[in-house]
Amino acid sequence: MDLYSIVFIAIGLAMDVFSVAAVTGFTLKQVPLRQAVKISLSFGSFHALMPVIGWLIGSTIVEVIAAYDHWVAFLLLAFVGGRMIYGATQEKNVEKINIIKGYNLLLFSVAVSLDALALGLTFYLEKVALALPLAIIGVIAFFFTLAGLSIGSRTSRFFGKGVEVVGGVILIAIGLRIVLTHMPS
Repeated sequence: MDLYSIVFIAIGLAMDVFSVAAVTGFTLKQVPLRQAVKISLSFGSFHALMPVIGWLIGSTIVEVIAAYDHWVAFLLLAFVGGRMIYGATQEKNVEKINIIKGYNLLLFSVAVSLDALALGLTFYLEKVALALPLAIIGVIAFFFTLAGLSIGSRTSRFFGKGVEVVGGVILIAIGLRIVLTHMPS
């Protein structure tokens, strides 16, 4: 696999993290650099880790996981998106989802990197050496996450309370897109 292919694959994988990061920035309105780096490191690390897991699992279990990984991603994103919509439409006492608190960052990181798990199977079947692709995938996911957080937080100033509703709808739409791209034609 050549360098250009790896970069384009990494950019394709990073589109989900960019979208989720933009929604996060939108919702949080201000993302301090320390939190932005924490989120970016988590997303980038999971994007680099999941292909390793896929590669190690090899061809047997990945086929089983591939049958439902898109549903897991959809359910996680729909749950979080639904909570965002609910929280935005309720009184102030409803707790808003904060991607950085508790297991939320872990859940987001797994949900947006499940496609990278299947990529690990491809690497296994193609006998691709993992070091360079994983570094490229992780770094690109890191920077796409930073960019998404920055763009989301800067554009949130132009919108009112409906930002969280829009963010929730976008997360659900990302989940639906993941499911629809895995449906047979």
